[in-house]
Formats: sequence, structure tokens, C-alpha cells
Amino acid sequence: MKKQVYIISHSHWDREWYMPYEQHHMRLVELMDDLLSLIDTDPDFHSFHLDGQTIILDDYLEVRPEKRAAVQAAIQQGKLQIGPFYILQDDFLISAESNTRNMLIGMAESKKWGTPVMLGYFPDTFGNMGQTPQMMLQANLESAAFGRGVKPIGFDNEVLPDDQFTSQYSEMHWEGPDGSKIFGLLFANWYSNGNEIPAEKQAAKAFWDQKLADVEKFGATNHYLMMNGVDHQPVQKDISAAIRLANELYPEYEFKHASFTEYLAAVQEDLPDDLGTITGELTSQETDGWYTLANTASARVYLKQWNTRVSRQLENVAEPLATMAYDLTQDYPHDILDFGWKTLMQNHPHDSICGCSVDEVHREMMPRFEKANEIGKYVAEEALRQLTEAIDTTVFPENSRPFVVFNTAGTARSGLVPVTVELERKTFREGMPSKLYHALKDKPKSNYKVIDAAGNQVEAIIQEEEVLFDYDLPKDAFRIPYMKRFVTLQVAVQEMAEFSWQTYALVESEAAGSMADLIVKEEGRQLANAHLTIDIADNGSLAVTNHQTGDTFENLLVFENVGDIANEYIFKQPEGDQAILSTAFPHQINVIENTDLVGVVEIRQTLMIPSAADERLAEEQKAVVDFRFRKAQRNQDLVPFTLTTQVRLERDSQRVAFQTTVNNQSKDHRLRALFPTGIHVDFHEADSIYEVVKRPNKVSSHWENPTNPQHQHAFANLHDDHKGVTVSNFGLNEYEIVDDTICLTLLRCTGELGDWGYFPTPEAQCLGQHTFDYGIAFHGTPEERYDTYKQAQAAQIPWTAAQIAHQTGTLAPAVHYINAQGDTTAITAFKRSRNQDQIVLRGYNLADQETAFHVQKDQMNLEVLNLLEEGTDNIPTQTIKPYEIRTIGLKER
Repeated sequence: MKKQVYIISHSHWDREWYMPYEQHHMRLVELMDDLLSLIDTDPDFHSFHLDGQTIILDDYLEVRPEKRAAVQAAIQQGKLQIGPFYILQDDFLISAESNTRNMLIGMAESKKWGTPVMLGYFPDTFGNMGQTPQMMLQANLESAAFGRGVKPIGFDNEVLPDDQFTSQYSEMHWEGPDGSKIFGLLFANWYSNGNEIPAEKQAAKAFWDQKLADVEKFGATNHYLMMNGVDHQPVQKDISAAIRLANELYPEYEFKHASFTEYLAAVQEDLPDDLGTITGELTSQETDGWYTLANTASARVYLKQWNTRVSRQLENVAEPLATMAYDLTQDYPHDILDFGWKTLMQNHPHDSICGCSVDEVHREMMPRFEKANEIGKYVAEEALRQLTEAIDTTVFPENSRPFVVFNTAGTARSGLVPVTVELERKTFREGMPSKLYHALKDKPKSNYKVIDAAGNQVEAIIQEEEVLFDYDLPKDAFRIPYMKRFVTLQVAVQEMAEFSWQTYALVESEAAGSMADLIVKEEGRQLANAHLTIDIADNGSLAVTNHQTGDTFENLLVFENVGDIANEYIFKQPEGDQAILSTAFPHQINVIENTDLVGVVEIRQTLMIPSAADERLAEEQKAVVDFRFRKAQRNQDLVPFTLTTQVRLERDSQRVAFQTTVNNQSKDHRLRALFPTGIHVDFHEADSIYEVVKRPNKVSSHWENPTNPQHQHAFANLHDDHKGVTVSNFGLNEYEIVDDTICLTLLRCTGELGDWGYFPTPEAQCLGQHTFDYGIAFHGTPEERYDTYKQAQAAQIPWTAAQIAHQTGTLAPAVHYINAQGDTTAITAFKRSRNQDQIVLRGYNLADQETAFHVQKDQMNLEVLNLLEEGTDNIPTQTIKPYEIRTIGLKER
């Protein structure tokens, strides 16, 4: 039988990268025009793989709406191979739910046109998430193709036992942490190994002699894949002629223009018994470590912070509130939320969210983030209005001012919730705004307290009355501007259940009582509660004592600044560069807030750091000198670099919260916060996609890069058998474990894109003001670490609070809307399904052990769904398996 060569025409389409979006966009229009013309004129043209992302269709038809019928016909004929995703994302830098919505929306969009290609397509993601096998199977995808993460060594070489991320073949099995297994296809010779096939005899002979030898080196079968395309590649118009010539020149081979569906069916029928199995996440662990591209997690960190903000708004505020409000309205804003998700996901391609494009690209991303965030806020505000109009507050005194607090996180939470309570308003119809302002401002001030529905006083911090402008937008009338007199407060919420609300009221009281034991002591040098004592050392670092275990952790929160002479993809410290540490500079302490409920201390430190790299860097960049061989150093021009950090400790919290602000006026450098733990172990854990991933602290024998950067979402943790430390963050996706220290990257500044040429990116220097939110928590035995994980995730989710009228209503003042209990489970979605018209609750097991997981809502039946929210044959159980991702549908009986 002849050896089979499958030629798949494609173009890997980065929507934006080394040119602004519209430059790429217009070239996409040209590509699609040529492609549709070729389909019409060449009957031998088999098909074109549309890069696995349906957004290409939207982008094309935005300019060529008259081509819709031609596109539809090409898809129905199988000439255009589409889906199954909406965009080609960077999976590590977007949330677990964003990865799922990319499949959910992409599959739905594909089916509007025809039949999607049932292949998980990850040609150029910067590493691949460990839960890919389970996620693909839960989306009815049994195969995945990828370009990075596994080192191919060829079938003549032996795969060593300690090499877990190498394969002798380009085909392999891929197993996830839960045991799910799929077929994995590595583009061992990249996704351009069949690009620009010659249609002239002599050139074709030279081309194929080399290309066939290359593909056979890694092929496990006699079915060989040739990818006819590359980044932004125009369609090869003479491909049919080139294939005919290849068949003439090589009679022992059969060259065929094909689709992925045909190739996958053929190759999987002929796999050898010695096919290898790779496991977990694929981040090029067996390489020299330079080109893992993990430092994209810290490039343009403002993008990552915005992405976290919008993800939390859509996933953890808008969707849960809209789900609760559905009981009142029997309506759920599917279309609006889909629009918000699509807008957000337009920022999720790997060259976008990774921050590794030209400045114009990332400038255009900001309005998308802002738009998606406003959509999420609108959905949340509408749902909140519907809920608050229906909550009964007649249990409170007539002259009280009720308000409600919602916990939309998937875990019980305690904390101080900020609330604004209006006392009185005067509309502009009543007079001149300035007179109304002063009329309210001059009123005598009152004292207040907060009570719950039973009339019990609830602890709160209540500020003095203020007056400001505000307005209402009624649904059935013109806007109403007014001046309002109001108070802001922080109400102490204790162990508020997941997906619940609790109503309180502000009432007038006699003079405020004296406070109990204050949090801040020793003139600002100490903060303490029942769980922790924080001491600020003479060098500005922190020593924290965990009262539960008696352990004291010293030299915490030391800031480290070093040079960076690489690019947006990769960090490279100059040779011989010495770290500049905050402990080498004086500091000042200010007490910002000090009550019996919360203490906030500000530490101000001014480092003197170089203003930029020296002049050699610019020359090396222009000459496209490989960053590994650059000789540039930091210059001798020192400038002030002031770090202002607020250390916040709440009375009932086991977590210390930090907020650091800096006005960066320096270039070519990196800033990290260091947290030495004194814990010397071989592995650590971090928050990843539907997984708490266990990673080795030491690199493989192949590694040459002196650093080992890693991706995270909400936290990283080091622990031994007796104690542990969890460092949490908001939108700070890069960390590194150095010996016993968790190093959290706050800011990385560089001046070029990198990769295949010289593309200056002055805005990637991130000049200007930045604010970073992060924290640290401590635990005892290993099983206690999961509480710190869940609280780190919950800390990213804002509380929701709103004032309510004194009214009768159909909803109780306190409701636990749905019970979702599991000691080691994390909830990622609480929404409604468009397909089945039911509630969808999704979560996963944080642990490597089976654990109890109880979901219950009155008058509702439960069923297990897949990630596409389709029914399965699985029966709901009260336990969840190790690393399992579970989606539950709830429908009225």
C-alpha cells in the first residue's frame, strides 16, 4: 500500500499581532475573496481549514456582507472547514470559564453554518493546559492538535523514563490529571511543514525530498500530515497542480488534498502499539527553557488585570444575579451576555492577551475590555434592580433604610462589605443644584447603626454623612437628576453562604460606642487579630506569626527590582546584574485606618533604580541580536521609584491583603514581591484551568534558562506536612518559586515585541501609575490549604450591595438560593443554559482525592451535563472524583 500524504490547506490567522487589527483584517478579506474564487474555479480544490475559529467568518462578512451566501455554500459543500472554537485563545491566561465559553459559543456558531471540525485545535498556544483531555471529551472532541509543549525526538531515539514530555512520534496519547485520555497530534515540524508547495518539477523534487524525510522522522504511521499554510498565508492557488506533480514524481506515495476529519480517521486506524502517553499540562518542560513564552504572563500586566476584572464581572456577578432574578422575570439575557462574552473573547487570542503585539493592538484592546465590563455591569444592575424591588423589608422599622448584601461567590465568605446608603434626596425640580447641595449639607449630622432582620445590631464602620450629585434612569420616564445626602459604611458579614443574600438596615442611634481592641498597634508597626500578628521590621519587610501553628514567617514583602533586556515574550536579566531590594532603602509608615474591625497601614519606600538599559540595548534590538546573547546593561542614571503599599488586616480574616501603587518612570526592568516561606519541598501548587496543578520546584536536566516562570490565576502555594503559605493575587499571572520563596511579578517593562524581527513597543514599558492587589494567607496541615485556595479565588470577586425601599415583597430578606457544598470544590459558573432552559452550576475538585460534593435546590431535579451543557448518561452523585470537572443542570420537577 502506498504511503499516504494528507495536504491540508489553511492559514493560521492571528487577528492582530505585528500589525494593528485592521491591517490583518483587510488581508483576511483578501484571503477569503481569493479562497471563494478558487473554490468556484478549481473543481479539484478539496477544502480549506479555517483555523478552528468562527470569528473569521464574522470578520469577513463585516466587510463583505454580500458574500454570506457564497460562504454558506462553501461550508455546506465541505470546502470551508470551520470551528469548533470562537477564537484561538491563550488558554493559560484566560479563566477556566473563558476557555469553556470559547468552546460553547464556538460550537454554537459553527452549527449555525454547518458541521464543525471535531478537533481541539491549539496550533500556537503558548503551552497547553493539563485539563485539555477532560475538557475536550466533555465537548465531544476526542482529539487535539497542538504546536507547543512536547519535545519530539524521532522514532530512532529512546524516550528516557524521566522525560515525561517527550514523544518519539508526532502522534501520541494525552492523559489529563483525572485520567481522561484523548488522541494528541503534535505539529512536530510546525503547522507550516507543507507551505508553498512548488508546482515546478525541479523545485518540487527538492522540496519533497526534504519535507518527506522530515515528516517521516516523527510519523507513527504511513499517514503523513502536511500543513499547507502558515501565519497569514494567502491560499496557494496552484495547489491542485502542485499535488498532481507530486503524485507523478513519487509513485510510492499518494498525495491527497484533504481535511482534518479525513486525516484523523485514517491515522487513528493505524496507530502502533508503542505509541507514547504524555500527561498533564504541556509547557515545554523538557526544553532549554528559553522559549516557553511563559513571561507573556507579565507582559503589559494592565491587560491581565483588566481581563480578571471583566471575567469576574461576567462570570461571578452578572450571571449569578441574572440567574437569581430569573425566578421573578422568567427571562434571562442570553443574547446580551453572549455579546459581552464575544467582546471579551476578542481580547483572548494568544497574541492579544499575552501582551506580545505592537502597541496599536493593545491600545485597541482597552475599549473591548471596557465595553465587555459595562455589558456585565448593565446585566448585574438590571438583575439587582429586579431582585431588590421584590425583597420584603417590612420586618425593619418604618424609619429605617434597608439594604441587601449578595454573596455571588461559590463559597461562604466573611468580610467587610462596602455599602452606600442614601438618607435623603432633592431632585433638580426642587431648585438650583447648588442650593439643594448646601441645604442637604447643612443639615445636622446623626449617628447610625446597622441591624439585621431580627433587630440585632451588626458590627459596621460608618463614615460621616456626605452630599453628592446622582441620577436615576427610570424604565418608563426621563432621567431624574438629584442631590443626595448619604453615608458610606462597611458592614461585617460572617460566613455568608454561597449564592445567597442577607438584608440589613441602617437606623439612627445614640452616640457611637467606644471601639474594642484596635487592629493597629505600636504606632503602626504592628497589626494583629485572633489569627495573625504582623510586625513591620526595621528594614520595611514583614514578619507574620500564624497563631494557629505558632510559626513566624520573616522577610515577607521584600520588593526586588532587576533589569530586563529581552522582549514581550521572554525575560532576560543582564549579565552580572544585581537585584535592587527595598530593604536597602528607608521607609515611612502611616496609619490609614484603625478600628476594631480593620486596620490599614501604609508603607512607603523609595528605591533608586536605573532609568533604563544602556545604549547598547537599542543597537542590539535594531540588529535583531538574539536576546540570549545581548551584552546590554542597566545605565548609571538613577531615578526614584516609590512604592506605596497598604497592608490591610480585617478582624476575622486569616488573609493579609496588600495594595501596592507605583508611578513607573523607568524602562527595561522587572518588579517582584518576594515571600520567603522557609518551606523546602520538591513541589508546589498553583491555580490553573479547572485544576490546582502540582509543579516541580526544580527544572529538568535540559533546562538552561536561569529562571523558571510559571502561570497562575488566583494563587500559588508552598506547604509541607505541618505548615503552608498561599500567595494570592488579582490579575498578576506570573510567579516563580526560587528555593523556598514565592516570587510574585508585579510589573515587567520592555521595549520590543521580539520574535522574528524588530518591532519597537514603547508602550510595553508601562510608564505611569499602576496599582497591584495581592495577599498572603497561612495554614497548618496540608488538608487545610484548600480553605486558603477558595478564599483566594473568592477575594477576586466583589461583594454586591444595594439599598432597598421599605416595602412588601415576594422574596424573603435572607435567602440561600442554592446549596453547593464541597470542602475541596471550586464553583466556576452559576448561570442558565440557553439549550435546556435550566440552571447550570459548574465546578471542579481542587484535590487529588475524591470528596463529598452536595448540590441541592428545592423543587429541582439534577442531571450531569457536559461542557456544552448537553445531557449525559452520568448519574449525579454526592461525591466528586479527583480533578473532576462537573457541570450540573437543575430543572423544576
